[in-house]
Amino acid sequence: MAVPKRKMSRANTRTRRSTWKADLTQLDNVRIHGRKMAIPRRLVKAYQKGLITED
Repeated sequence: MAVPKRKMSRANTRTRRSTWKADLTQLDNVRIHGRKMAIPRRLVKAYQKGLITED
């Protein structure tokens, strides 16, 4: 693991942290058992195969 050689300033730490942003999950509108649902794109096939049930 990389270890910093000296203390980083508070401003630099906050600037570095602010560049790491989480992306919003891409939702797809899918019709399952007659119901229209917005589910994450990566789970569409699992819902269609019946591996995951809606709650």
